[in-house]
Amino acid sequence: MRTQVKLLRVLQEKKFERLGGTESIEVDVRLITASNRDLPKAIEAGDFRSDLYYRLNVVNIHLPPLRQRTEDIPLLIEHFMRKFNLEFNKKFTRVEDAALNLMMEYRWPGNVRELENVIERAIVIDNGPEIKVAQLPFFKKDEACAEGGPLTLEEMERTHIQKMLDLCKGNVSKAARTLSIDRTTLHKKIKQYGLSKR
Repeated sequence: MRTQVKLLRVLQEKKFERLGGTESIEVDVRLITASNRDLPKAIEAGDFRSDLYYRLNVVNIHLPPLRQRTEDIPLLIEHFMRKFNLEFNKKFTRVEDAALNLMMEYRWPGNVRELENVIERAIVIDNGPEIKVAQLPFFKKDEACAEGGPLTLEEMERTHIQKMLDLCKGNVSKAARTLSIDRTTLHKKIKQYGLSKR
């Protein structure tokens, strides 16, 4: 809440002072903000300032979840393929029909970020030129049904993090991006589970 007060003041006065400074610095900025939270409910709960909300909420664009705009999925896949081809020096050019059909039917609870992670993972673990069903994590059989009985949530998390570390060759920053978690959180998980970065 203290940070919200400071941000509101900058937006209203269009100036701020550096930490420890005495001189006011004028700024001319325009903010584009996004939230996956219900901010009016957050205001009722006392977690978000109503004056900041109304200051920010000038033009409101409601973006439906990815599952409600499946026509965007092929375009987003192409965009992410180009992005990760450059980043990982790969040459993926297409998605097999069965894989595309699965991605069109999938519910995408993590929205565009989840789709981005799926494409990045597919490109990291294979050499292409085609993304196939076997590379899609949400299509694999539930690990809980594997031989040896059901796995606990902690065991599944440990196994998945180690797989990502192996795929990213111990690069914690890359593994954290692929897992959609903060690097500091991943370091804590590595220590907690005694995982190897090699």
